[in-house]
Amino acid sequence: MSGDVLLAIDTATTRVVVGLGRPDGTLIDATEWPAGYRHGETLLPAIDELLTRNATDRSRLAAVVVGTGPGAFTGLRVGLATAKGLAHGLATPIIGISTGEALLRDMPPASVLLLPAGPSDRLLVRRGRPATIVAAGSEPDLEPDETVVAVDLPDRAPADDVARGEAARGGLAAALVAAGVERLGKGDVDDLATLVPEYVTLPRGVSRESGEVAWSHDRP
Repeated sequence: MSGDVLLAIDTATTRVVVGLGRPDGTLIDATEWPAGYRHGETLLPAIDELLTRNATDRSRLAAVVVGTGPGAFTGLRVGLATAKGLAHGLATPIIGISTGEALLRDMPPASVLLLPAGPSDRLLVRRGRPATIVAAGSEPDLEPDETVVAVDLPDRAPADDVARGEAARGGLAAALVAAGVERLGKGDVDDLATLVPEYVTLPRGVSRESGEVAWSHDRP
């Protein structure tokens, strides 16, 4: 690899996470902050601040690792666009990592992830399996040994589940770096043109089509 650090970016949850890691998979430094609706204003300056704090130039990036969700539409669009812009401009590989898988990476084997899916529904994520919607008013259909890790559900999940979610999010930067290094070592990198996020919900007038999204006025 031409560089000696990896940049990890995740904008899938209500907190933006940016981290730097070494080629051996260890985390150098990370920062996070409440996303609000200002991803576009805060993400690049935060990346530059993190690089400056660690005396690291963009030219040293061996790869850009980006969380692909599941997550909300606006945050994921900004995160993916920023990661793609950096990877393209620096001619460096980009690696998309499922945010759900990264959040579960260091959790006990029987852990499952619970995320918000709009104002009422929730999303259940298991390792290596498609996510499923938990409709409003219902509870997740759990297997006997499963433990819930709830992220961004402070008022919609038990306190212990929420606490596990906060612990998982605290390790997200490290998990993204480790997963990215594993992929990079195998030469398993993504194509800038085909890497797309996994949206939990889409805004009005937007629909899914073959992994992409399309505005309703663009559809036949």
